[in-house]
Amino acid sequence: MQLFLMRHGEAGYNAHSDRERQLTDIGRHHTALMSNWLGKTTIAFDLVLVSPYLRAQQSWQEVSKHFPEPNKWITLDELVPSGDPEQVAHLVIAYAEQYQAQSVLVLSHMPLLGYLVSELVPGIEPPLFATSGVTLVERVADKNSLIWQHAPHSIS
Repeated sequence: MQLFLMRHGEAGYNAHSDRERQLTDIGRHHTALMSNWLGKTTIAFDLVLVSPYLRAQQSWQEVSKHFPEPNKWITLDELVPSGDPEQVAHLVIAYAEQYQAQSVLVLSHMPLLGYLVSELVPGIEPPLFATSGVTLVERVADKNSLIWQHAPHSIS
């Protein structure tokens, strides 16, 4: 199974709450850039799990323009910046198994994503995710490996 962990695009700060922050034009551009790049190696996602925060939902709207409709996409309340990485790791694997997904996109936030990588791949320090950045974790026979991590500045 391939787990693509993606941070939302750059968001502005002009909002009533963190939950309501919107993507900036650069955030949309970088998310589209990463989606286009990712689309060259990834044909489709079987399952997409997205944070309920506006900037993550908007990032998914950008990503979805570059891929066919996934078999299933779900908004998960646990995928927030302060989410519990252990709980989220179990949820992601459980949903992937439930839907027999081989290609999963998780669209969320820092610091959760960094800690999630550490939870999935023991011994790995929590990596930083640039906005619109993507990390691939591959799961084979219950063993997870960090394959790569890219950001908009590293692919252009």
